[in-house]
Amino acid sequence: MTAKTLSNGILRALGVLLGIFLLGYFLYTIQSVIVYIIIAGVISLIARPIILLLRRKLKFPNTLSVVTTMVLFLGIITGIIILFIPLITEQGKSLSLLQSDELQANIQNIFNQITAYFSSKGIDVLGELKSIDFTSQFKEIPNLLNSVLGTLGSLSVGLFSVLFISFFFMKDSRLLKNGVMTIIPNKTEGRFSKSLETINDLLSRYFIGLILQITILFVLYTIILLIFGIDNAVVIAFLCALLNLIPYVGPMIGAVIMFILSMTSNIGLDFQNDILPTTIYVMIGYFIAQIIDNFVSQPVIFSKTTKSHPLEIFLIIIIGGLLFGIVGMITAVPLYTALKVILKEFLSENKIVKSLTKNI
Repeated sequence: MTAKTLSNGILRALGVLLGIFLLGYFLYTIQSVIVYIIIAGVISLIARPIILLLRRKLKFPNTLSVVTTMVLFLGIITGIIILFIPLITEQGKSLSLLQSDELQANIQNIFNQITAYFSSKGIDVLGELKSIDFTSQFKEIPNLLNSVLGTLGSLSVGLFSVLFISFFFMKDSRLLKNGVMTIIPNKTEGRFSKSLETINDLLSRYFIGLILQITILFVLYTIILLIFGIDNAVVIAFLCALLNLIPYVGPMIGAVIMFILSMTSNIGLDFQNDILPTTIYVMIGYFIAQIIDNFVSQPVIFSKTTKSHPLEIFLIIIIGGLLFGIVGMITAVPLYTALKVILKEFLSENKIVKSLTKNI
């Protein structure tokens, strides 16, 4: 090997490494755009059955079908925002400086009742709380408000971007597919195109299944909260149901939120006779709803939509969480579904692949 050949090899390797670094930096820089494209792709998959229904059954033109579907989605988003206004308004009134004396009296009252209740059980709540520095926590409130305002601004831009991209994905269903096909070798285009069609069908069913799962939980939570007279029951139920999109972690966050809001909705009442029993009953109902979801709704819906065994889904979600955290847990099932379809198309004779994809 000559010195010139060696130097050329080193330069090529350095060039490849530099190219990979620049590509990685570029993707990192435009990560928000990539997220918008992914969300728009998910929305277009969810909208696909509705658009096909409007085109095939009601004979709508393609553009009118897309516009009608987007108006429907925007109506749902607007309704969700309107649902949250009473909860935000009520919490704002509770924290308003104009009612600070009343708020302080209510908090002091419930604190005294909690202290008295646990003292009767031999637990010194006051002693435990003395070690907590609340002052430093309140100093962070302005920073939190600034962060919230900044987030709202980013969400506005993101919402417009997602809607704009979604419109063209819905209008031309082959747009995303054609973009993917440009990087696929010519000899495998036909097989990969077939795989993409199957992936589209399965993921459409999967995301619609998620909506069905959230709807079932929303109905169960709403019934539980209405039975015990919790204020803003519909909003709380929707928020807690929506958190179930995050596997395993979401339901725990939802439990904390429901616990806190159930207590604050009864603030001013007797802690031992009213607040504590009501909150306990609400949480029992919450965990019953979770049991129904984990052992009935999820296995049935996911196994039907993704053509995967419930144990497969459980293991894939756990592995995704261990590797990539919450993002991995959320994306594990759709990515695994897409991978199974591709493997079946290209490695259909493999024994393991044949076993995993026998239902697809």
